[in-house]
Amino acid sequence: MKPALKLPVILGAAVVLAGSALLLGKPAAPEAPPAKPVVSPPAPVGVAPTSPPAKPVQDQGSAPVIQIAILLDTSGSMDGLLDQARTQLWNIVNRFSKAKRDGVAPRLELALYAFGYSEEGASQNEIRQLMPFTSDLDSISERLFALRTSGGSEHAGEVIMEATRKLTWSKNPDAMRLIFIAGNESFEQGPIDFRDAIHTARRHGITVNTIHCGDYETGISDHWKEGATLADGSYMNIDQNLKVVELAAPQDEEIARLGAELNKTYVVYGGASGMESQLRQVAQDKASRGVSMSNMVARSMAKSSGNYSNESWDLVDAVKKNKVDLGTVPAADLPEPMRNLDAEGRKAWLAAREQERAELQRRIQELSKARQEFLMAERKKQASPEQDTLDGVIGQVVTREAAKRKFTLE
Repeated sequence: MKPALKLPVILGAAVVLAGSALLLGKPAAPEAPPAKPVVSPPAPVGVAPTSPPAKPVQDQGSAPVIQIAILLDTSGSMDGLLDQARTQLWNIVNRFSKAKRDGVAPRLELALYAFGYSEEGASQNEIRQLMPFTSDLDSISERLFALRTSGGSEHAGEVIMEATRKLTWSKNPDAMRLIFIAGNESFEQGPIDFRDAIHTARRHGITVNTIHCGDYETGISDHWKEGATLADGSYMNIDQNLKVVELAAPQDEEIARLGAELNKTYVVYGGASGMESQLRQVAQDKASRGVSMSNMVARSMAKSSGNYSNESWDLVDAVKKNKVDLGTVPAADLPEPMRNLDAEGRKAWLAAREQERAELQRRIQELSKARQEFLMAERKKQASPEQDTLDGVIGQVVTREAAKRKFTLE
């Protein structure tokens, strides 16, 4: 790896570790929902059947926005890359937990594409949009855990063009619009010249960053570095098969426990889709815990931040963000404890759930700060060099791009 770009060895997108409108091949078929892990549902607390399902994020004018589209090579040799994406998504999200511009926290949106993908829903050129831009982080996690390697046609130029044209990119001139594309084959494969795709992305104010999964010099000869240079982005290389070393901290168990406790403060609305989202929340806790304690801790930390918001199905978030007028919700659609209360009583009951959540989040954040201090001290004791991971390379690019757009990342 060249000294000038020596980045620790990888996503993460920002998974998180972390856009488009015309697909030049056969249009992708509508996405079939991934299989849901079987979990025991938490006690339902209320359902409003008439509420609409969640929709892709729409631009909201001048509000600070960070958009990251993650394009993953899912061909047969990329199992290690997908593992890193699954395990480091929450680390990527946590990089934005205290982001601000002019004192205002931005809205974080992630999108996910697979290329070199031959399963159901892919275009004839093996490209599939797995998620449009969304702030529904549980859905992003669900897609990553359901994703498997398949296919072999890695068309970098084509997937960049599709992400540029099909995703709903913010019109805010100060928005951070980033593409991270990761893979290991020649950047010149496919019917669309990557140079044309990158010029199109730049005209839309999108910065393309390339991550070659393999040797640094091979990435140069296969044009991954040229792509980043044309995009005014960054070229990085990682070892996609590297197993990330995770240090244990004394705060881990309590942070993970509090992260699970947060789920009890969510009040479901939205009918069947709301209940499905609540089940997804529990399932992604289980999936993260199944990877490692460290992964569950990272997810719990993300759940304590403003980036983890579920106004499409949680009445607490929906009322707080003025998505739902509590006074218009029929009594039959409220959870049992709220039904016999008057208007003020209902507001007070919901406010109590919000307060419980805020207290749990505050405690997680306190423990997270102590955990970070502990881990920094432990890493200083280690003689081995820091590892380059998907989270690491995305994090360094995000830090640089944030400075350009006057975002601060604490």
